[in-house]
This record gives sequence, structure tokens and C-alpha cells, in this order.
Amino acid sequence: MNSKLWLAVIAALSLVLGAAWSPVLAADEIKVGIVDTYTGPPSTYTNDVRDAFKLATDKINAAGGILGKKITFVTRDDKFKVDISLSAAKELLMREKVNLLMGSINSASALAISDLCLKEKVPFLVTFAKSAKITGEKGHRYVFSMNESTTLAGKAAAIGLARKPYLKYWIAGDDYEYGHAIGDGVWDNLKKIKPGVTLLGQSWWKVGEPDFTPYITAILSAKPDAVIVATGGAGCVPFLKAAKATGFNQKVPFYMHTATELSTLMPLGLDDPERVLGTSNYFFYYPESPQNKEFVKEFRAAYQRYPKVGALYGYITAQFIAKAYQKAGAVDTEKFIDAMENLTVDSPVGPVTVRAFDHQVMLPMFMGVTKKVPGYDFLIATDIETIPGQELLPTIEEIKKLRGK
Repeated sequence: MNSKLWLAVIAALSLVLGAAWSPVLAADEIKVGIVDTYTGPPSTYTNDVRDAFKLATDKINAAGGILGKKITFVTRDDKFKVDISLSAAKELLMREKVNLLMGSINSASALAISDLCLKEKVPFLVTFAKSAKITGEKGHRYVFSMNESTTLAGKAAAIGLARKPYLKYWIAGDDYEYGHAIGDGVWDNLKKIKPGVTLLGQSWWKVGEPDFTPYITAILSAKPDAVIVATGGAGCVPFLKAAKATGFNQKVPFYMHTATELSTLMPLGLDDPERVLGTSNYFFYYPESPQNKEFVKEFRAAYQRYPKVGALYGYITAQFIAKAYQKAGAVDTEKFIDAMENLTVDSPVGPVTVRAFDHQVMLPMFMGVTKKVPGYDFLIATDIETIPGQELLPTIEEIKKLRGK
């Protein structure tokens, strides 16, 4: 057999036997597969997840790794498409032989990969998708959420808004699942916490709406005490631009989840409207703890930029993976999952724990108001209030009901 034919045979056998193929270094590594969106606007969030994960794993590996093994990772760009993300996840499992998966910012992709991981019995750590279904009605043993869901964000906003003097509200936002989930989450919780509030009306626009002026005019004519603006990632910056241009932020207080998040603030710079209420799990300047200051210092040294909220998610995901395998005492999927349940790790925002029942991480939420501050060429959050993570979770009975148990 000539050499060319022999190489062809080897290549064909490799394809056929791909599922049984194992990398040479498999015994010396714990391999993580990341499926996320690295193309287009979502990358402003996902790059920080990946980079902080690398920062953390580099430190872990430099200290000797876990169980004598290094944590390595490979990434795949799903281009914010469900079919691509699912194909990438399958390829990472079959060809790359990863021990576990993490990602994605797209909730539909995260749910699809979650279903795959349930079938294949592979751990999946969700690092940015915010659908409440991930650890709610669609939750299972092999999926974990490393960030807040729309349910948690809605409750946090309600707790913060309930402390304000506002009674008459208007809800406005993007007319799709995320927008309605945030709007409903805030309002449903606010009514329970502060029964005296009333809803004057609602406005919903198509995703990608180019002109918010008619909506703003209608809202102002209703004279609400405050407005709940329920926009997704793509709509935050355009709406804030419109708020500044129309003076909306000067005429009525309004809340927008992620309005105080660095990914939203930096694109607008000093043209961002002041006095906007927002919530986030992380600010690089708060809390002013030694752990957060050290994290910011290390991240800036490595990447020459401030860490955004995604950096927190990536960093704690690495910590949970390392500590869970260490606690398990072996690279074993079922022992890893058992170890993850009720596991606590240190983080830039303090100790955080994964609740055992639904595998939801309990992160604090910070509510603040946008303001220009000397020394920054973008607005930051001031008057920050902390809402502890354990106050935001749905009850176990509520989760059981969602899952039909």
C-alpha cells in the first residue's frame, strides 16, 4: 500500500472511530469545552467570560493544577445560532473529548445544549444565558447556572424599587421573551412587596426599533412616577441614547436591568444619561474589598481593560470547577456533580454558593444609579445598594411546581 493510500485509510478510520478517540494528554488534563458567541455585539460580554476563565485557570495550573492535572479549554463560536451551538457542543464531546461544557449567552442555545448534556450525562455550566427555564422548569442534574436569571433580576429590581417612593408605574420594552420576562419579573414581585403600586400602562416595541421618541412621548403623557424599561442587550444602548436626546431621564425616573453594567456604559461614554437606575452582579469598583481590587488589578494587567460582569461569571466558573474536582477526589462526572451541590467559593463579590436543589448560583445583586464621576470617561453606578443572592431565589417548592413534581 503506497503512503498516500495509507494516510487516506488512517484519515477514514479516524472519522469512523471519532467517538472512541481520546487525546494523548487526556490523562494529564481536565478539558473544558466552551460554546459561546464570539461574533458581533454579544462578544462584548462573552470575551470577558472566556478571558477571566483563562486568568483563573492559569493561576490554578501554575499552582500545580487539580489532582495533578491541568485545566485546559477549547472554544467554539456559535455565531448566536442554536443549530451551530448544538453542533459545536456535539463536536466538543465526541472529538475533543471534553470533560464538561460551559457557555452560552444565547438562552435558546443554552437550553438546547442542556438537553444534550442531560442525554449524554455531561456537566454543563451556563455562564451568561438568563432564561429562568435553565434551572427552573427545564433544570436537571447535569446543568448549572453561573449567573442570574430573569427571575432573579426581576426580584432584585423589585426589592430595590420597593424602597423608593414611586407608586405609579409604566412598563416599556422589547417585545420578545427576554423583555417580557424582565418586565413581568419586576412587576409581579413589586406588587407582592409593595401592594400599593399601580400599573398605568405598557409599551412594547419590536427588537431593533430605530425610533423611541413616540413611545417616550406617550409614556410621559401618562405621568408615571417611574418607568420599568425592559430591554435586551441590543436595545439598551439605543434606548439610553434616546433617553438622553429627549431628556427622558430628567423628566421621569426609570429602571433598566444592566443600565449600570460596564458593557452598556462604555459604548456611550460621557453621553450616557445620568440618574438611571440599574442592576448588575458586578462592578469593578464595588465592593471595595481586597479580593475585588486584586481581581481588577490582575485582569487589567492581563487584558488592558476593566473587567465587566462576564468576567465575574468566567472567574467563578473556573473556581467552582477546580474546587468541585478537588472535593470529588477524582475526575468523575457524578462525583463532580455531587461536589458542586452546596459548594461555596470565594470571589470578587464575596463567597458565593451553588444551591443544591436547582444548581443555581447565589450571587448578590447591586442596584445603583448612573452618574458622571471624575477620573472616568464613562458613567459609573453610585448610591449602590446590595441585595443578597439568597433573597432572590425562588423557593424549592416553586421550582418543584415548575418541573411538575
